[in-house]
Amino acid sequence: METATRVLIYEDNPDLRLSLSHLLGGTPGLELVGALGNCQQVETDIPRLKPDVVLMDIDMPGINGIEGLKRIKASQPKVSVVMLTVFEDNDRVFQAVCAGADGYLLKKTPPAKLLDAIGEVRAGGAPMTPAIARQVLRLFPKPAAPRQQEDSPANLSAREQEILGLLVEGYSYKMIAHDRGISLDTVRSHIKKIYEKLHVRSMTEAVSKALRQGLT
Repeated sequence: METATRVLIYEDNPDLRLSLSHLLGGTPGLELVGALGNCQQVETDIPRLKPDVVLMDIDMPGINGIEGLKRIKASQPKVSVVMLTVFEDNDRVFQAVCAGADGYLLKKTPPAKLLDAIGEVRAGGAPMTPAIARQVLRLFPKPAAPRQQEDSPANLSAREQEILGLLVEGYSYKMIAHDRGISLDTVRSHIKKIYEKLHVRSMTEAVSKALRQGLT
C-alpha cells in the first residue's frame, strides 16, 4: 500500500488555514500533519512533524515565508516547499526561486489544481500557475547571442528541449503528456534525462538553468 504524502501548512489567515485543512485532511493519499499560523518554530516543526510537502504562506508575522523556506532547505533539503501566496510581483518570485522553492502558486488556485500540484511536486515537478511562470520567464534574460557550436548547449534532444520549454511555461506533467500525445511515463523518462544532462536535481533548478542559459 502506497504511503500517504504528509503535508504541513503554514498560513496566518485562520479562515484559509481551516479551509486548506479540510481540503487536505479529507483527500485520500494525503495526511495533514499540521496547520500552523506562523513558522517561527520551523526548525523544530519540520523534524517533529516530518512533512513531505510544506505549503508556505509568504506574508506571516515574525519570520516570513521566504526565511522559513531558507531554514527548511538548510536543514531538510529533501522536504518540498510550495509557496502559496497572493503575491505575483517579480521580487517575491525571484526571492522564492533563489531560496529553493519547489513550486509557487497563488492562493486563488482552484482546490483541484492545488491537489494536483502536491502530487506533481512529489513526482519531482515544479508546479507554478501560468501567471507565475510568465514572471519567472522575465527574471532570467536570454543570452545576447545563441551558441553556435552545437544544437543545444546541454546536448538536449529536440524532444527534450520541447519538454523543457513546456515546463518553463508552467505545464504540469499531465499537461505535457496530453499536449504532446505521450504517456506520463514517457514524460518522466524525458525529464529524468533532462536532469542528468543539465546536472540538476530538481525542476526548479532545471527551469532556472534553462532560463539563464537560453536552452528553450
